[in-house]
Amino acid sequence: MEQYIKTYKEQLQKLKAYEYAIWLMGWDKETETPIQGYAYQDEQFGVLAEAAYNLESDPKYIEAIEHLYEHINELEDPDFQVEIKKAKKSLRIVQKVPKDEYLAYQMLVQTAMPIWVNAKKNNDFKAFAPTLEKVVAFQRKLVKYLETDELKGYDVLLDFYEDGMGVKEYDQFFNTIKEQLVPFVQEVTKTNLRFPKRLRTGPFPIDKQKELANYLMAVFHYDLEKGLLKESAHPFTSGVTSTDTRITTHYHEDDIKSSIFSVIHEMGHGIYEQQNDEKYDDTALHGGTTLGIHESQSRMFENMIGRSFAFWEVHYPKLLELFPKQLKHVSLVEFYKFINEAKRSLIRIEADELTYSLHILVRYEIERALISGHLKVMDLPKRWNYLYSKYVGKRPKNDSEGILQDIHWAHGSIGYFPTYALGSAYAAQIYDAMNKDLNVETVIRTNQIALINHWLKEHIHKYAASKSAKEIMMIATGKPFDPQYYIDYLKRKFSNL
Repeated sequence: MEQYIKTYKEQLQKLKAYEYAIWLMGWDKETETPIQGYAYQDEQFGVLAEAAYNLESDPKYIEAIEHLYEHINELEDPDFQVEIKKAKKSLRIVQKVPKDEYLAYQMLVQTAMPIWVNAKKNNDFKAFAPTLEKVVAFQRKLVKYLETDELKGYDVLLDFYEDGMGVKEYDQFFNTIKEQLVPFVQEVTKTNLRFPKRLRTGPFPIDKQKELANYLMAVFHYDLEKGLLKESAHPFTSGVTSTDTRITTHYHEDDIKSSIFSVIHEMGHGIYEQQNDEKYDDTALHGGTTLGIHESQSRMFENMIGRSFAFWEVHYPKLLELFPKQLKHVSLVEFYKFINEAKRSLIRIEADELTYSLHILVRYEIERALISGHLKVMDLPKRWNYLYSKYVGKRPKNDSEGILQDIHWAHGSIGYFPTYALGSAYAAQIYDAMNKDLNVETVIRTNQIALINHWLKEHIHKYAASKSAKEIMMIATGKPFDPQYYIDYLKRKFSNL
């Protein structure tokens, strides 16, 4: 047994080194690699990806995992048991997917990002469509390679991001949203509220927005000795260890909300991983347990804390200090209503809290149809626009604000989007439980967000991926997941607004 453990851990250490190098290369590409450097970087990525694949497919490594899995009850450490279960599941790629196809796909998604960036910039879906067709074709083949008696079709891809949530469970969840939330949203968004013109247009100088971002990182105790903030086309969080977890944002001179809430959102992700117990850094258990739980942290930070009246009671003076001309005649109450305005909008990452899940519903229905073969890539813009009219109540004017707005499909992340809505629902239930231990509003109003971070660390963050989403929800809330907390929270908040 000891020899198998030794073989597994030695091989994992090498894999972690490759993972770090590949991650760092990807981070660099999305934040500061010069355009002319892409091709050479892609070549080096191909070398590293093949070397990592060779390690993962090494017969000795596979034998070690399979032996440890067969004797899992003999392993004394429960965390190591979880790790071996995950390792066993991960073998399905090297055992069932042909190597040449898998490596070719890795290169495809490596080169897809700049193609998507240019297509979005030029409002040209046809320029991205051939690449997306290749991504979807591989994903359909991947489904066939990995299907089991329990996982069929789109479920295979959903399982990559949220264990235990398939089409059956997501259909129940989204049907609850359709039945209880869509009519409420349609009522609330019948008319758009009026606000001072400068709130909507600025200009809000970028250098002042950057100063505000630094201020917010201090308020939320995002550890700058373990992370940093840069700019990217699409805000994201990225890291492979609790001691190096980085975030990005983007700045628009005519939109003050965008950078504020993307920074707060990404800090929710970043603080989660920074507060993982360091003992998981050199294991396969670092990070969040599922993307739904991960998203619950970012959505809670962004919406339940960052958009609360209590938060801006404390921090609105800083905003007035940075933008005195733009906010000269804007009261705290007006600003609070502005950042919580519910309206029919087109851009997911800038959608308000109330309508956000409807944006995800559109993507969920499209992905399901894509993978089943009932929808062709070239028909995506038409279907996208139809579903936005149906659920969100607004139709995109062009593809940049429609089908091209998200980077996820360029990364091959099909099955990811539903976790965003699920995370929002997880967040409402977790917030309710936390409020029983802390008076959260008082904590926010007294600028003691460190207390919130500590509660989340003890109930969620420190466990990294050693617990399942179901286990985390029981630890944090004492109850199984119940989407009704989410529906009730939204109705209560937006009825009051």
